[in-house]
Amino acid sequence: MSLSRFMDLADFSPAEVEELIALADRLQRHPEPKALDGKILGLVFLNPSLRTLASFQAGMARLGGSSFVITPGQGTWGLETRMGVRMDGAAAEHVREGLPVLASFCDALGIRAFADGKDLNADIDDSTFKSMAALVDKPFINLESAINHPCQALADWKTLNDLAIAPRSKFVLSWVPHPRALPLAVPAAALHMAALRGHDVVVARPEGFALPSAIMYRARAAAALSGGSVSETNDRAEAMQGAQVLYAKEWGCTSHYGDAAMDARLRADFSHWQVTEESFAGAMADCRLMHCLPVRRNVAVAENVLDGHRSVVLKEAHNRLVVQMAVLHRLLA
Repeated sequence: MSLSRFMDLADFSPAEVEELIALADRLQRHPEPKALDGKILGLVFLNPSLRTLASFQAGMARLGGSSFVITPGQGTWGLETRMGVRMDGAAAEHVREGLPVLASFCDALGIRAFADGKDLNADIDDSTFKSMAALVDKPFINLESAINHPCQALADWKTLNDLAIAPRSKFVLSWVPHPRALPLAVPAAALHMAALRGHDVVVARPEGFALPSAIMYRARAAAALSGGSVSETNDRAEAMQGAQVLYAKEWGCTSHYGDAAMDARLRADFSHWQVTEESFAGAMADCRLMHCLPVRRNVAVAENVLDGHRSVVLKEAHNRLVVQMAVLHRLLA
């Protein structure tokens, strides 16, 4: 399988995803420390990172390459991402000049740019991210955009493989509390991943936090392709009946998207959606907890669950390094 861009897991068939994961497994067993000798990866982070930043740098080094990191406004010029604006504010440089220059310095470029969280349709369309990607004429990696996080989704797929969790097992994507609204990228990516893998996926969320219809439609199409199913409910206890996986994730209010005051009022009523051991009542005895991290202990998930036998969050996080090495290998080796 040739690869020039890693933008969206939806660009791949289930067989192609498994091929990438097989390469990741092979690189784990048989390292190739000179595979990317002389290659350079550029990483542009318009938003914070821990796992994505560290795992891509480590993965590139393990394959024999090198990397540089740009955090606009922190040691480098601030970058303006909007098109057609008068640049009389803090940003000194526009992405239309900055990104092609950075791309010319490296062999592949990755960009992270979160959602604005103001206009739901604009964030679902991911137009700002797509316009930045179009400026790059080198192999390109989506490090997380407004509505997608394919690197996390690929690591999640491998984690399910590692745990021998079969397709058609029940996979519950559950909203959990957070002090503020978070983007839709990870829940959208996790939902699509589980649907494409062939799971019976249930999205459990309170009223006001339903995932947008465009995200649900896309996931249902993936499920139809793979023999799975997608449904949603505001009854988490019902959703957990027979569940094999509980994927906990925070996201913002969608019924009043961009309205911070209304979002805060709504989420104040749903602190009981925190994942506790009692949340697994009715689930399979070996039901596992997944979360992309970072996670707010004793807000989103009780710490005895995070530290307990159900939690695979550290395995899931380590798999970021493993699968991203496979992506880099396919892009550059």
